[in-house]
Amino acid sequence: MTEPLVLLPAMMCDARMWITQVAALSRDRAVIVAPTHLGASVGEVAAQVLEASPRRFALAGLGLGGVVAMEVLRRAPERVTRIALMATEALAETPQSAAMREEGIVAVKGGRLADVVRTMPATAALAPGPYRPDVQALVQQMAADLGPDVYVRQSRLMQRRPDQQRALRQLRAPALILAGAHDTAFPVRRHEVIAELIVSADLEVIENAGHLAPLEAPEAVTRALGRWLNAPFRLT
Repeated sequence: MTEPLVLLPAMMCDARMWITQVAALSRDRAVIVAPTHLGASVGEVAAQVLEASPRRFALAGLGLGGVVAMEVLRRAPERVTRIALMATEALAETPQSAAMREEGIVAVKGGRLADVVRTMPATAALAPGPYRPDVQALVQQMAADLGPDVYVRQSRLMQRRPDQQRALRQLRAPALILAGAHDTAFPVRRHEVIAELIVSADLEVIENAGHLAPLEAPEAVTRALGRWLNAPFRLT
């Protein structure tokens, strides 16, 4: 039986981030976009994802969604048939990054959500090109719809995220690490570090994309995910 696919959105994003992938990949399998904004911690969101997901499933996440995906993998490795990670981080938050998030929290609480979203990788670290303004506008709309409380909650979640290197080293299922060539916030080298932790990882660079490859180069991401979904299982 073809395993279902669970997709996890980035910070201040919702199912619209995966719209092309859902439309294309749902022709062959069940596709679920699980929210990443309803819990106060990585563990709480991961528990929600597991509760809403089938018994066994493929899992893909970008940014904060990737952080949650790794926690899902750590908690229930027997349920995750394969994993795809994009523009994410396996390490715990550094004090410097935590302090920068605190500045954003203060600004958002002061009514400046739109200004803060403009500095997020999802809007600031995109590839150049004619579609960049459209992607930025969609991110702003998703963020406005989710609201300032979600920004604060997700920022706290990221500040307190656990180190997931051990979980990735133990993974033997097919893994895909997708990097946007123009992602200045999470450059290719940071993706290479994650790929080096996983025995079964394939690293692929999307040339015409930055931080939000599913929206910037949707067809290329869909093809990459299709290849990963059809890759043979590896023995654990």
